[in-house]
Amino acid sequence: MTAPQAADLSKLRINRDDPPPAVKRALGRVLWLTAAAALIIAVVVVIGRRGGTVPVQVVTVSATTGGTGAVGGGSGSVAVVANGYVVARTKAAVSAKIPGRLAVLNVSEGSRVEKGAIIARLDNADYAAAVGQAEAGLASAKATLIEAQSDRDQMQRDYVRVRDIHAQNPNLVSPQDVENADSKARQADARFSAQQSRVDAAAAGLRVAQANLENTYIRAPFSGTVLRKEAEVGEVVAPSVGGGLTRGAVVTMADLATLEVEVDVNEAYIARIQSGQQARITLDAYPDTAFRGTVRQVVPTADRQRATVQVKVAIVDRDPRILTEMGAKVEFLAAPRAAQAGADKPVERPRIIIPAEAVRSENGRDVVWIVRDGKLQKRDVDAGPVSGNFREIRSGLSGGEQLLVGGIETPREGQRVKLSQ
Repeated sequence: MTAPQAADLSKLRINRDDPPPAVKRALGRVLWLTAAAALIIAVVVVIGRRGGTVPVQVVTVSATTGGTGAVGGGSGSVAVVANGYVVARTKAAVSAKIPGRLAVLNVSEGSRVEKGAIIARLDNADYAAAVGQAEAGLASAKATLIEAQSDRDQMQRDYVRVRDIHAQNPNLVSPQDVENADSKARQADARFSAQQSRVDAAAAGLRVAQANLENTYIRAPFSGTVLRKEAEVGEVVAPSVGGGLTRGAVVTMADLATLEVEVDVNEAYIARIQSGQQARITLDAYPDTAFRGTVRQVVPTADRQRATVQVKVAIVDRDPRILTEMGAKVEFLAAPRAAQAGADKPVERPRIIIPAEAVRSENGRDVVWIVRDGKLQKRDVDAGPVSGNFREIRSGLSGGEQLLVGGIETPREGQRVKLSQ
């Protein structure tokens, strides 16, 4: 019987050139899907760049000239616009004169107090006891003074009697007795004077004790309204903060009748503002309501870091809605120029003021982007410095244009846009 022939493994080969049919079909589907996705993305990008519209925010340019303003009584064009905050000219953080624990607090936020009214009281049992002790000491000193006065008067009468007897009959009273009586009278008078000084000292001590007791009462320094409570009953308060649980002020109060707006005006425009100049005030909380104001003070110093000058504008139209620390926009009104007799009315150049974010800088030039017929157009302008987040346009705009202020970071010429709702 013959043995089976062994298999020749050297002839086996792996065919790497031709993949199986299943792999070919799967690979083909992946390639088709990839190509279709790339085509769709390309179409979307092209449509978005060429035919799509981007929602944007715009502002309409308005040109102002001389004439009657929109606020009652205010006339003239807008010379400068600045932003600031409502503050009270009379404002104070009321604190105690001496350290102590707050025992009574008679006010809360919004409380109206009159000048001299007791706002709070410290724990003052020891000070009240000191006043009682001083009063008792003064009463004792006054009683001793009465005794000294009686003794002095008696010594004076004794001296006068001995002197007169000696004058009538020197044999009855010796000169030594007269001298002794005179000496006793003088000593009694000195004791009376010393006791009078003790009474004065006791009265001064009483006044000190009463002043210390009065210092435990925290009174309103002026008539006004409490804005904030800085401490609560049971907390330790002191004239200066000492750390830990020690409080400085007890309340913060202000006279709301002295409200005004403090704004920082770019120093390039400060020459347009004068004391007593009319202004129009618009609060951020009530943008549809304007209030009349007048320039109370132009602070005679500038901020070199920000290149601004602080201007304080008094609020003429009092309104309970106006609160301290509210944001406000102030439009300083320029008085219209008076025409000379027989001369034509002077023609004032329209003044255009736009939000600062509408002006962009490109290659050292100020430009704005105008939305016209649904497309962006770039225009060079001559813009003044920023003042209150606004800039004056000296040339390049005439009024009525719609300017791009938001929605696109890098606008392009001819880019299609739409106004956001």
